[in-house]
Amino acid sequence: MKAETFLPEDYRPAEDEPFMNERQIEYFRRKLIAWKGELLRESHDTIEGMKDGTRNIPDIADRASEETDRALELRTRDRQRKLVAKIDAALRRIEDGEYGYCEITGEPISLRRLDARPIATMTLEAQERHERREKVHRDD
Repeated sequence: MKAETFLPEDYRPAEDEPFMNERQIEYFRRKLIAWKGELLRESHDTIEGMKDGTRNIPDIADRASEETDRALELRTRDRQRKLVAKIDAALRRIEDGEYGYCEITGEPISLRRLDARPIATMTLEAQERHERREKVHRDD
């Protein structure tokens, strides 16, 4: 087991330090773990709320409204479940030493992009090319 990297609370990755040094890796690892924890807590709260919410509502309009709310909540949780899987994949990339590099070009992904979207797997340029190709194929 490797020693934990010291990170000051106000640390932010900077362009003038070596890319994906120990401090940057630890910063993103902690950010991903905290995000995952938050999503799992929200999911747990939803499950508890749905258990409590299984009541018989006599008014058909109220029941329909509640069912719509529950369906929306379930869709949101499904998106978050997929997000947790992407977070897990990013954590695996950290362990494998591949985090922060574009899966298409191999180039470093900008620190600003990673800070905003720590699960990013492509540089902004590669992502835009990918989306343009996807749109072209979708229009067929």
